[in-house]
Parts: sequence; C-alpha cells; structure tokens
Amino acid sequence: MGKKQWPLYVMITVFVVYWVFMAITPTDRMQWLMENILLVSVILVLLFTYKKFRLSQLSYLFIFIFLCFHTYGAHYTYQGTPFDVWLKGALHTHRSYYDRVVHLLFGLLWAYPVREWLTRAGGMRGFWSYAMPVAVVFGFSAFFEIIEMGAAYVAGQVGQEYVGMQGDVFDSEKDMGLGLIGAVIAMILLGWKRKQGESKSPLAPGRP
Repeated sequence: MGKKQWPLYVMITVFVVYWVFMAITPTDRMQWLMENILLVSVILVLLFTYKKFRLSQLSYLFIFIFLCFHTYGAHYTYQGTPFDVWLKGALHTHRSYYDRVVHLLFGLLWAYPVREWLTRAGGMRGFWSYAMPVAVVFGFSAFFEIIEMGAAYVAGQVGQEYVGMQGDVFDSEKDMGLGLIGAVIAMILLGWKRKQGESKSPLAPGRP
C-alpha cells in the first residue's frame, strides 16, 4: 500500500480493534462462530485479490460499514441486539428487525463495489453496468438464504436460531427482497449522480 492508501489502513485498524472487542463474550458463541464464517470468507477474498484487483477507497468504505453492522449483529445475535430491545419498547413490536436492516444495507453497500468490479474487470458499460450489480447482489442474497436453510437443517435448534425466521414463513423472501431494493436504490442514486455530473460538465452535449 502506498501513502494514498492510508484511509484503508485506518479502516483495517479500526475494524480489527472493533472485531476483537465484539469477539469478547458474545451473547451466543455458536451463533457468533456461524456468523463469522461469512465475514472471514469475505476478508480472505479481499485479501487474496488485493494485488491483482484493488478496489476504490469508496468501495472499501462501503464494505467496512457493512462488516461493522454484521459484526454487531453477530455479537448480540441478530434477534437480540440493543437496537431491537429499544425498538420493541418504543414501538411495541414483537419481531426483531435488525436483520432486516442489514439485508437492506447489503444491497445498498455492496452494489457499488460489485459494479466497480464489473466495469473494471469485465468491461461492462451502459445500462447493464447498473442492472447486473443488482442481479449479482440479488443472487448472493438468495445464495445466502440457501446456506441458512442448510445450516438450520444440519445444526438443529442452533441453526434455526441462526436463520432467525421468528415465526415468519416468508422471512427468506423478505430478506432477499430487501437486498434487491437496497441494490436498486444504490444504482438509481449512482446513475442520477453520474447524470448530474455529466450535465454540469463543460464537455456535455449542448455545451460549448
């Protein structure tokens, strides 16, 4: 890493300290271990692909934010975060909604890094450079739900708590839908921002 990569150094340092702190006495050690399989897998992929394909600082920031939210949920379990305790007391809800928030954030925060990879490594342009990230994020959302179902089948009661259906038979479909919505919002906002930037450029059509 060069001097220009100092924000990434900061993100790595902050996340390592945060992760270690959250690894101390989690609410449910077994669920914590299961949740961290995903986190470790993501970090390993980013680590081994760094030299060949380095993402932008913005992409790493989005990934950093998502992993922090995920680490928080893994520490308390996604059904028992302080956020849900507050929400149930304030709005008298019966269900924990932190997992829904994270699924939405998955779409919002991962669509941009996925698009960056598709445009730089795959040379994708135009409409498909916005549509394909949505499809990829939606596909990973579905893949993760399949993994969760497998975990529930193999691990029994612990696996069922890991899935976190909380009595909702359409939990998986709603989680995937939120990931899809998040990705769509992210790509719409990015497209709008790019359009605004082009219209203000002195080289844009209609300008001298």
